[in-house]
Amino acid sequence: MDEDKKYWVGFNQAKGIGPARLRVLLEYFGDVKSAWYASPGELRQSGLGEKLAASIFQLRESIDLDRVWKNIEAQKISVLTWDDPGYPRRLLEIEHPPPVLYLRGDYSETDEWAVAIVGSRRVTAYGRQVTEEIAAFLAHNGITVISGLARGIDALAHQAALAAGGRTIGILGSGVDKLYPPENRGLAEQMMLQGAVMSDYSVGTPPDGPNFPPRNRIISGLALAVVVIEAGYKSGALITAEFGVEQGREVFAVPGNITAPQSKGTNKLIQDGAHLLAQPADILEVLELTQVAQHQSAQRILPGNELESRLYAMMELEPVHIDEISNQAHLPPDQVSSALTMMELKGLVRQIGGMKYVAVREIQSGYDVNEINADPPV
Repeated sequence: MDEDKKYWVGFNQAKGIGPARLRVLLEYFGDVKSAWYASPGELRQSGLGEKLAASIFQLRESIDLDRVWKNIEAQKISVLTWDDPGYPRRLLEIEHPPPVLYLRGDYSETDEWAVAIVGSRRVTAYGRQVTEEIAAFLAHNGITVISGLARGIDALAHQAALAAGGRTIGILGSGVDKLYPPENRGLAEQMMLQGAVMSDYSVGTPPDGPNFPPRNRIISGLALAVVVIEAGYKSGALITAEFGVEQGREVFAVPGNITAPQSKGTNKLIQDGAHLLAQPADILEVLELTQVAQHQSAQRILPGNELESRLYAMMELEPVHIDEISNQAHLPPDQVSSALTMMELKGLVRQIGGMKYVAVREIQSGYDVNEINADPPV
């Protein structure tokens, strides 16, 4: 798997190759390694223009992928691609999902229950109070908090989730080894213990203004909903909300003083149809997420036993029918079914239909939305 991943990393550094063009290459060549070693002529035949084909060939000649991969491993950075079973399922469903994700920390199946909290960098006392209350409420109810590690609302949301014992993930506009802003590096280190920092930018990419709006599609893409707290008319948080609408996510906005600049954007979102967020519980009600709290409670209350440990050790990430599990365990189907039901409640396994189960394991380790989603220019 790692052998193939270095070629994904290679294409991730190729200017002009985004999700759409990479899919064309995969469909034509069959796998990323074959595409990487293709000649300029073969690349042109696949549908790439002459200039882009030549650019990829030059990149291949100038880059040492083995060295790049060793650097990634040395920094304990995980790499997830479309081919990985641990690639975030919800993100994979959006239009043009990033082909490669770099990760420091861990992404868990439980992080599929996530809500994004975004807002102004210039936060008021009101915004601080509301952010902390919402993030803590979500964390207490087993919901992962997603944000962008920026100053202001983002950092407060991450901090409140951690303080409440919850999980939180920060999406960066730089490589995961280039934490920004500097004053949030300590916060990022804490997040790696109770979540992760994540980016689709190559390792070593410095923070740069144009990088931040595109990363917002990942913030919303990972989440079930986007909550906007204090945002002016030109706030980047509104870009995240727009991506959320494009991706079919629920959008919530916290109302504010009609004369305050920080409330202009949120009040406009409500006027345009976003959910007015009057209290944190509104989020769970709209998303029908009350069962997540029960799921997390069961996971804490009900300890494992020898049978569950035995079945879990047998399970893989690929679906297995309950009859096969029963045969391998040399146990009656009703006993296995009862154990699997309890394990599903704890979040150890997941039934995907047809009486088939899979193990749930952690994976370690003014802008135009359509323009941002498309392949970068050559």
